[in-house]
Amino acid sequence: MEEKLMSKKKPIFPINEKLSNYLTKYNRYTKIPVFYDDLLRFSGSIVVYNKHDEDTLWVRCYYPDHERTEIDNSLKRIYTILHSDGSDDAFQFLNVDAIDYCTFGNSKPFRVKIRNVLNDNFTYFYVKKADASRIYGLELEHILSPHRINFLLYKDTLIEAHIAGIPGDVFIEEQLDKCSEYTKNMIAKEFVKFNERCTIRLLGDMRSYNYVIIPTHDFDHVDYQIRAIDFDQQSFEGNLKVYRPQFFKENYPMVKLVTSHLEETSIDQYRKEERSQMAKRLITSQKRFKLLITCMTADHISTRENLKKLKYDLVEYSKDIKFKRARSMGGVLKTALEFVKRNYVDTNSKEMMEF
Repeated sequence: MEEKLMSKKKPIFPINEKLSNYLTKYNRYTKIPVFYDDLLRFSGSIVVYNKHDEDTLWVRCYYPDHERTEIDNSLKRIYTILHSDGSDDAFQFLNVDAIDYCTFGNSKPFRVKIRNVLNDNFTYFYVKKADASRIYGLELEHILSPHRINFLLYKDTLIEAHIAGIPGDVFIEEQLDKCSEYTKNMIAKEFVKFNERCTIRLLGDMRSYNYVIIPTHDFDHVDYQIRAIDFDQQSFEGNLKVYRPQFFKENYPMVKLVTSHLEETSIDQYRKEERSQMAKRLITSQKRFKLLITCMTADHISTRENLKKLKYDLVEYSKDIKFKRARSMGGVLKTALEFVKRNYVDTNSKEMMEF
């Protein structure tokens, strides 16, 4: 029988003072005019369907007329704070086309569609209940991944910019089989790197609907990247397999792609490349990472049982007994990243000496 990797719903962890100070220092903590709970006061909703007339698990919300103007202006303000200088100069050119509410998952976010009425360009942002482990996940993505993350926090409300891309499950179902062999090789390589990145930084639950595939047109080919879009399961679960996308059944087509298109030596090479890139990012962002990991080490974002299980799994996986000394999930992550950084520096120094 298939192993059930995740069984319990993750609780929401509060933002403590240390983390708030960190976010203030790096301009993440900003006063905003509307809260998550304000958007819950919708008076009606209808189901949102996709192009195949399938239920997307989102509902479109409607608000009483006497509240809608105030909510729209507040959401426009959030948009300008997130993407511009926060002024109301552009308000007359902005329209709130839709406010959707997701009935699936832990965070139950609102998705807001903002359109420029002059040219019909539009974008989205999300309003969510603030959660400490999610904040750590967003910040770690910003520091350790090839991608930058744009988000804001105020009290118990989190605002996240939209991450554009083709949802992984949609890409697997509709496009993967149509790809050329060269493209499949490229996607297999990116999945190996994505899998390694999630494992090292302990980002869990990367099922196919929690990441996107991003095609980028180069002058002679189309490049692909895989990017996480859900950071709810940062350093919570005790089972190491939760942090390895290869073990989720939803990702089986991607795993099959790797095994059929890449040699073992290539897989090892791409894993080493990703670890080296993460080590370089860690070295160049040392001050910021040190402040963040200090907050995370002192914070409570999991259970004692999960911590104990994860430490055991990591000792078995890496053969590094230093994981046994960790007293929190932040401590486990710190040990994992120090392991990666130390191996990169040692290898680099050895190669330079041999040269």
